Amino acid sequence: MSKKEIVIINNEKISIVENNFYCDNIDIQTIPQDLSKNCEVTLIARNSKVKRERSINLSNIKVSSNILTFLINIFKTFKKKKSIYLIISVTPYTFFSYILLFFWRKKIYLYLRSNGYEEYKEVLGFIGPVLYYVMFKLISIGSIIIVCQKKLFKKNNNNLVFPSELTSIWLENFKKPNLDKPRLLYIGRMKVEKGIFSFIKMFEEMSPKISLSIVGREENKKINNKRVHHIGSGFEASDLIKIYDEHNIFILPSFTEAHPKVVDESLARLRPVIVFEEIHHIVQNNKEGIFVAKRNIESLTKTIHFIMKNYLKIQERMKKNKLPTKKEFINQMINILN
Repeated sequence: MSKKEIVIINNEKISIVENNFYCDNIDIQTIPQDLSKNCEVTLIARNSKVKRERSINLSNIKVSSNILTFLINIFKTFKKKKSIYLIISVTPYTFFSYILLFFWRKKIYLYLRSNGYEEYKEVLGFIGPVLYYVMFKLISIGSIIIVCQKKLFKKNNNNLVFPSELTSIWLENFKKPNLDKPRLLYIGRMKVEKGIFSFIKMFEEMSPKISLSIVGREENKKINNKRVHHIGSGFEASDLIKIYDEHNIFILPSFTEAHPKVVDESLARLRPVIVFEEIHHIVQNNKEGIFVAKRNIESLTKTIHFIMKNYLKIQERMKKNKLPTKKEFINQMINILN
């Protein structure tokens, strides 16, 4: 029996170095790789002139330098008439891809990973949500929707998944936390909509006893603060586990999130998490160890102090958490695509 043919279309940039492919976003690395174990997968993305850090172990990858070649690469996949198409996120590139697929009557799945309205607002201002609304409404007409948070698509005909990178190594060999001072950790993209730059401004006015480490690729803005330790990016799971263990509080200052995998990673390592009110909805399924603060120094400091004072009691409650695993997530995707 032949494998199901899946074409994954996304807006992420991929670099090519000596015939090897690299990306920054872990979803673009792991979803195609894991689906390829059961399906025949083609990945279509944009070309990056900048060397990315995550190696993608996939034989069929097509990258494009502009929208025209991007659409041509999609059109070439039409030779395989039984292919289905998985669009990841709503962007101008994926929107025009959908138009092409729709007129050729292809079977289309749309995977929503975050709230595009909020992200576009942070990047483009008031016009951002309007642009996203138009693209999203049109794409959702002819697509089967997959979401990682119910609020992303409120109609009943959607498929809910729980993204995760957790394997067995995340749930063993726990390390005692160093509680000499608050050691904050942020892991994520260095972009405005992720709230990291506004958080750093807040951090600069907080107690010098509090430290902050960042794991993420620096984009256009550089971090010029001696109190902020930029560790780097592109780490594999074993190295990430060590990084989580070396800190005692994970901070996620994003303005918008749906189901951030880093939160589950921190909870898996029994490290409490602080988020701000804009993404309070991620505190779901009775998860212990996630704390919501207001986006100001007073509230954040009070929350940090509470966690440090009650750390061991919080950890005991966190041990009861039932966290999604990578295997469960991929099985969910395969079942939906089948």
